[in-house]
Amino acid sequence: MCGRFNLIDSPEIQWLCQILGISLLPRHRSRDIAPGATIAIVHEKNGERLVSDAVWWLLLDRQTLKPNYNYASFNSRSDKLNSKRGIAYQPFRESRCLIPGSAFVEGLGDRKTYHKIELEGSAIAFGGLYKEYIDRDTGESVYAASIITLPPLSPQWDNIHPKSMPLMLDFEDEELIAKWLDPGFQDIEQFEPVLKPQVIKPMRVTRIDRPGKWNPVDDSFLIVA
Repeated sequence: MCGRFNLIDSPEIQWLCQILGISLLPRHRSRDIAPGATIAIVHEKNGERLVSDAVWWLLLDRQTLKPNYNYASFNSRSDKLNSKRGIAYQPFRESRCLIPGSAFVEGLGDRKTYHKIELEGSAIAFGGLYKEYIDRDTGESVYAASIITLPPLSPQWDNIHPKSMPLMLDFEDEELIAKWLDPGFQDIEQFEPVLKPQVIKPMRVTRIDRPGKWNPVDDSFLIVA
């Protein structure tokens, strides 16, 4: 994932909130969200489903609680989730989350070809991980999060972003979401089917001028399988 998504008020986002039993605040909405920004995460704590602010960067400097830019940790690769030395190892087992979104941007890697991707008629629930840090001055919790990325969907993804694609979960699958958000659910082998590139809903793809602007420069097309 190239590191850009947005979250706008829409019937699709309202449906996601209704299904998940959550409320998003106006501050969570943005037409352009870049790594290091504050995002909304959906997680569970003490049996309660919550929406919290989080820094979109999993590894924070423990002194400043700002993104540790020595490591690009706004994404967590699925093939590293079982690496015991990896930063995502423990969160994948104990602190999974959902990250609501409306669309995201992928780049081809040539610094000139970018596409906006939406799910046709649906909001997006990115599969994410989070860590909880404690502010040493205030004692308050500060959350940091990443989006899990999968291998690319080939050949449909070859001309969009040939390195990876974000994990998008079917938020209408109550059983899956309950397990994903349950910090006590440890049977992670059950998540193997969703950690494979797939089209859970038709994707509407639109070429845009550049990240941060989101201006369409060509007609949209659908990826359906």
